[in-house]
Amino acid sequence: MSKLKIAIQKKGRLNEKSLKLLKECGIKLSNGNNKLKTSAENFPVDVLFLRDDDIPQYVEQGVADIGILGENEVWEKEKNVTTVEKLGFAGCNLSLAIPKDESYTGLTYFAGKKIATSYPKILKKFFDKKKINVDIEEIGGSVEIAPGIGLANAIFDIVSTGSTLLMNGLKEVEVVARSEAVLISNKFLDDDKLRILDKLLFRIKAVKNSAENKYILLNAPNSSVEKISAILPGMKSPTILPLAEEGWCSIHSVVKEDEFWDIIDKLKSFGAEGILVVPIEKMVL
Repeated sequence: MSKLKIAIQKKGRLNEKSLKLLKECGIKLSNGNNKLKTSAENFPVDVLFLRDDDIPQYVEQGVADIGILGENEVWEKEKNVTTVEKLGFAGCNLSLAIPKDESYTGLTYFAGKKIATSYPKILKKFFDKKKINVDIEEIGGSVEIAPGIGLANAIFDIVSTGSTLLMNGLKEVEVVARSEAVLISNKFLDDDKLRILDKLLFRIKAVKNSAENKYILLNAPNSSVEKISAILPGMKSPTILPLAEEGWCSIHSVVKEDEFWDIIDKLKSFGAEGILVVPIEKMVL
């Protein structure tokens, strides 16, 4: 029986979240600690634990069939792979940063300056497009210390919270791109592996939908049902149940996490009471 080989980061910010995603998809893995490979007990996948910057190459070569990694590594490595799905976690900026005491005057500030980075291809494309000449210093790690030791005037690196920049006397001045975790695939999977990938994608999308939406329950006067239904459509339409108290009903629906606070005042103005918002474990559309 065919198995799908999925590569995830061996250690680092994406390892834990990738394993959490697979667990939420109902995939049970045998103990993979300190191993390079582990197998699922209940789904036809093997998991390979690799360096994230190696994953695009291994997926292109077919050593792994699919991989979970940051978009930034996909862009930088420029391998012949397909981005199948954005996963909605591990978001970060790819940003330019300079010493905090420097006055920033716009992108022309960087003209002729040396910029340290682990992402030279992304950075070169950016400045070539802006027609600004810069000197790119490629380094493998600890990019943020480069200005402090005189190696570069500025840096280009991943920025999540900005705390590392502050610790090294730097400030973020330009966001070049926004990255998040993605699922990539080899372009030449056979039919069996494509079927497994489709099943995995179905589960991933159900997990993503549950994370982006909440189940909402509220009590409302019957006279407000039409107005409330208009702003809480749910997947098709809300569920409306009568309450013991005459003239009132209970409305059950689904609301997007990032929209709830924008509509809460409207719900209250329509007489909604006892509003409950509940996490959704899985959501299949």
